[in-house]
Formats: sequence, C-alpha cells, structure tokens
Amino acid sequence: MKRVVLNRKNSLFVGNPRGGRTAAILASLTSTCRRHDIDPQLYLTQLLINLPSARASELQAWLPDQWKLISASRPPHL
Repeated sequence: MKRVVLNRKNSLFVGNPRGGRTAAILASLTSTCRRHDIDPQLYLTQLLINLPSARASELQAWLPDQWKLISASRPPHL
C-alpha cells in the first residue's frame, strides 16, 4: 500500500504527459517483477542491455513472466 501512496505523491511532479507515461510503464514493470518474485533491477538491466538487439518476434520472451521461465532454465554464470 505504501508504494501506491508514494507513487501518487511522486506523480504530481512528472512534468509532462510523456514523463507520466514512462513512469507508469516503469511502475507496471517493477510491480509485475515483484509479483513474479523477480529482482526488478536485474530484469531491467538485462532488458536494457538486450532489447536493442532483439527482434520483434522475440519481444514476447522479454515479458517478466516469460523471462523468469527462460532465465531459470539457463545454467548460472560462473
């Protein structure tokens, strides 16, 4: 509940509609990560590194729930 109240307060200072849309997208992604027990920082880091080279047909795999399934099946890096 605290996140909702903080987000509402921070949304007062978005500045413009584009900033508000960006903030809403990021809030949605981080909330989805938390719901699926994913570290939001790890997910967003991997997303931002790999998204520029991803094909449009691969975008579905970068949704948080699908990313969790794929990353769980990979062996850990040593």
